[in-house]
Formats: sequence, structure tokens, C-alpha cells
Amino acid sequence: MARLPFPTYSMEKLFLFRRYQTQEDYRQATGQEPPPFNPNHAPKYWCDPAAKDSTRRTVVYDHALVTNSRGQAIAGPDGKPMLDVLLLPKELAATVNIPPQGTTVPGADAAEVPMPLSALSPDEELCFQFGGVVAVKNVNLFELAKEGFTGADRILLQAIARKLSV
Repeated sequence: MARLPFPTYSMEKLFLFRRYQTQEDYRQATGQEPPPFNPNHAPKYWCDPAAKDSTRRTVVYDHALVTNSRGQAIAGPDGKPMLDVLLLPKELAATVNIPPQGTTVPGADAAEVPMPLSALSPDEELCFQFGGVVAVKNVNLFELAKEGFTGADRILLQAIARKLSV
């Protein structure tokens, strides 16, 4: 069953972890000082606190968006955004790498590390929207939305208009 009763919705609903927009956002949410930005690693706006306790050197996330060197989603053979496994050393998985805001630090413009995602339900799929933005499509509701207003919708809208005297 789809997560939300909407034809499409943001990929953020699939995120396994919180995304911190800025170092200040991280500081406020966790009460901890973020580590200094490391330009030798890609920017990373999320962290998996459980990763530091892993007995393995590498953490495996089953679902992550596949992106190119500019951070844009790559289409699979079916034309939809592609998911693949994400492997990270546990030290990188357990911490953020957020560039300081308002500066042009080398490495800050690199493609960010993709966010691990929860698995899609059978009635969900990823889709490209305008501008290459990736969204989640509720397949069942999306098909209904393509039909436009139903007769019942029109009757309801007319009743509302009469009530509002418009």
C-alpha cells in the first residue's frame, strides 16, 4: 500500500534518515557540533547513527537513487529513476559532511551522497517530474487523477460555489 493517498509525492517520504540542510540545522536537531566539512569526501547531509556500532567495515543500504557525477538521477532501462545498492565505509555512514553555508569551499559543489531509501511498495514507483525532479508515484491514484474531475466532483464543486455565493 502506498504511503500517502496522493497521486505523486516527494521522495523525502522514502528517506531512511533525517536530512540536515545546514550545519546549523544539524546542530539544532542533534545538540552536537557537526564535524568540519571534508572536501576530500562528497557532501553528505544525513547520518546513520547505528553505523558506528556495526561489526563490519562497510554498511550496505539496499535502496538508493543512482545519480551521475552532477548528482542528477539516472534513468534505468524502463525510463524511470534507477535504484541500486549503496555501500559506504561505516565511518562515513555514521556522520554528516555538510559544507559551511555562504562560502565557496572546494568540494562543496560536488554531487552529494544519495540518501538511503525504504523499499517501494507494490503500488509505488519512482518517476521523473518537470526539471528532472524525482518523485514517488502512487500508481493506483495516478491513473485515477489522469481522468480529471468526475461527475460527483463537479456536483460537489457546484454545491460549494452555491454555498459561497460565487
